[in-house]
Amino acid sequence: MTTPDTTTPAVAPTLVVLAAGRARRYGGVKPLAPVGPNGEAVIDLLASDALDAGFGSLVLVVGPGTGPAIRYRVGRNWPGAVAVRFAVQQAPLGTVDAALAAVPDLADGAPFGVANADDLYGQAALAQLAGHLAAVGSNCLVAYRLRNAVVGDAPVTRGVCQVGADGLLQSVDERRQVCAAGDGRFLAKDGRSPEELDGDELVSMNLWGFGPDMPAVFRAAMAEAAMAKVATAKVASGPAGATPDAPTPDNEVLLPELVGRLLAGDRPHGLSAEPFRVLRAEGRCIGVTHPDDLALVQDDLAGQIARGERPAELWDAVR
Repeated sequence: MTTPDTTTPAVAPTLVVLAAGRARRYGGVKPLAPVGPNGEAVIDLLASDALDAGFGSLVLVVGPGTGPAIRYRVGRNWPGAVAVRFAVQQAPLGTVDAALAAVPDLADGAPFGVANADDLYGQAALAQLAGHLAAVGSNCLVAYRLRNAVVGDAPVTRGVCQVGADGLLQSVDERRQVCAAGDGRFLAKDGRSPEELDGDELVSMNLWGFGPDMPAVFRAAMAEAAMAKVATAKVASGPAGATPDAPTPDNEVLLPELVGRLLAGDRPHGLSAEPFRVLRAEGRCIGVTHPDDLALVQDDLAGQIARGERPAELWDAVR
């Protein structure tokens, strides 16, 4: 397999894996989707890749509903030497709240990475992130070319990144209903311009690095969301009024949206954050969004193994 062009971090950072999602489109527990040649789950491959890339430990953020199945999978299939802890996101309040749930399991003041549990980012990209966190310890985003971040023909949402000449993230523009149009082109059928994308655009796949300043920003953003919920409850009145007691998509606070606010100068409770450096990944990011994606990801991974781009066996770092 190809060895990433990076050095092993002197102090291995922690990767927070967001595994509490509800998977409305997929209809199952996406982190447990059997994508490997021997039935390995997405979360198995992601964890093995992260440890081989230089991360020293993992915090899996799970939900009350699917958490027991993920814990069972980890307990039965992961080597005992894997340093893994579990954090519970009690309510579906978005990815900011999910990342915040992991903070008590992180070393005070230490930078950390955040990844989705249903995406495979590739060992090289994870090594870029681990190396940056160990050497620099500041906020960053690992971005992929759009053509390397789409599997199949079903429409997906992708955050198109604008990057300055200094390599810093300027904005993340969420484009919806993105699908392949042939000849390497893509269409974003969300009624916005430009409709056609050339595939070279850098997109976010929710692979972040966060410095020591960000947990306070996360708390401030969630506090603002809670205050907004209370204000909505006061406005609503009578049987026809809104009832915001249960979490809804309107209550969620998402990482790309929060980062977008920070980049625009809109700071929760006045808190500032360090800029976000963009790390450009050259490999592919593949994941399971729709049921039909499962076979496509299985074939893609089998091809990677056949070409020597991915090891056939997992857990090199803990053998």
